[in-house]
Amino acid sequence: MNREEEEDQTIYKVVVNHEEQYSIWSAERENPLGWNDVGKSGPKDECLAYIKEVWTDMRPLSLRKKMAEDEARRRAEGSGEA
Repeated sequence: MNREEEEDQTIYKVVVNHEEQYSIWSAERENPLGWNDVGKSGPKDECLAYIKEVWTDMRPLSLRKKMAEDEARRRAEGSGEA
């Protein structure tokens, strides 16, 4: 841990947006527009560890949905259902 991290006494909160992208924000500040609390707060390293654990697919939600729709369409065309 570097000196800056050792001196950081800020309590952070984990926030998520409509695309299921995660970030941390100072717990004392109002959330940025479009971001919501996920219920995890604490020191920076704990919040970042939480994000690393839960954010396993970095693609935005809209991209994941589009890719799933495209895959379903390909499968339907391949089975003659299209």
